[in-house]
Amino acid sequence: MLRGLTTVSFFADDVAAAKAWYTALLGIEPYFVRPVDGKPAYVEFRIGDYQHELGIVDSGFAAHGRPAPGGGTVIYWHVDDVHDTFERLPALGAKVHEKPVERGPGFVTASVADPFGNVLGVMYNQHYLDILASIRSGCGG
Repeated sequence: MLRGLTTVSFFADDVAAAKAWYTALLGIEPYFVRPVDGKPAYVEFRIGDYQHELGIVDSGFAAHGRPAPGGGTVIYWHVDDVHDTFERLPALGAKVHEKPVERGPGFVTASVADPFGNVLGVMYNQHYLDILASIRSGCGG
């Protein structure tokens, strides 16, 4: 059934501005850019331990119109320090969605709305680290 994330898609009215913002946040350029009429309509970054894909899609291509900003789903990306990451995001222009909250031992979440209306979740997740360590040691997962 569901086997793992392939691509997380965020929408933006201005893909070029979103590309610049996420390039500054991630410290890398997207590996793929698809232009339409000379402007980027889709950009994609590969990030993290598993090279998950974060795509930024022109809002005009949203299947059923763009959902209301911050509506419903939060995808959390593991970070090693939620508090430091959370402090950096508003400095880059994001708006606080939820300040850091400890959800239990080894699990802290926080989220922001990026300047384009997407909710970006960050999380320290001990389970993520345990699985990564078991894969790297050859024990499966």
